[in-house]
Amino acid sequence: FKKGRAVLREGVVVRYRFIEDHGTEHRVTALCRALQVSRSGYYGWRTRPECARARENRRLLTHIRAVHARSREAYGIVKTWRTLTDQGIHCGHNRVARLRRLHGIEARRRRRYRLAYAARNNEPAAPNLLQRDFTVARPDRVWVGDITFVPTREGWLHLAVLLDLYSRKVVGWAMSERQNRQLATDALVMAIERRQPRPGLVHHTDQGIVYASAAYRDILKAHRLVPSMSRKGDCYDNAVAESFFSGLKNELVWDRDFKTRQEARSAIFEWIEVFYNRERLHQTLDYV
Repeated sequence: FKKGRAVLREGVVVRYRFIEDHGTEHRVTALCRALQVSRSGYYGWRTRPECARARENRRLLTHIRAVHARSREAYGIVKTWRTLTDQGIHCGHNRVARLRRLHGIEARRRRRYRLAYAARNNEPAAPNLLQRDFTVARPDRVWVGDITFVPTREGWLHLAVLLDLYSRKVVGWAMSERQNRQLATDALVMAIERRQPRPGLVHHTDQGIVYASAAYRDILKAHRLVPSMSRKGDCYDNAVAESFFSGLKNELVWDRDFKTRQEARSAIFEWIEVFYNRERLHQTLDYV
């Protein structure tokens, strides 16, 4: 009951602040009527000194908004709360949730995405070595990869990535106007040069034609990497790569109108190398 009353009070204060901020644009009487608060209550709030709780909420809200901006509006309640705690700002999880809700602070919504292309190849698929077990004890034991597309006004920009399953880090990536074997190969070469993996690393992807090609498998064989593939048409067998693309599109792509492929390239590069690989919290890694 006390929490409910606190929420109501904070909701009224939010409306009072809105009236104060827009009092020069509209009549106070009209604003009070529209927001369903009394004029006497509003003027009383303006003349009363601000209580300690309200001051603390206002200070905390500033930090919440800063975290929201730095995370590119990607963090929900838990990640926001954990980030604040890591910064030495002591607050309750429910308090963060309440302030975010009252002030309309929301993470960007996930959208459905369609399959870019149907898997089709003439080569036999590699066995599914992961079987949806995405737990790995050490880095560079399993890489997962996939390809997606990003819309621009010039046409599609295709992106291939390889992620280390242990750290969730993008170890290799490439972008191109065309979705072909060279695109996937460039991402693989980058990953190999960066990480210098030991023989026996499992390389897991879907059954796309570029990954199943003999030329691509020859590169894996030359570095003694072990191919693994999802079952045909089953996105859950490669859920980590699918989740990465969902985050990329949710946090960067959907609200952008890229005029050129180069503009999209620059934005994706910055998102991967500056934000995702170095700053973004990962729930699977206990929010590291």
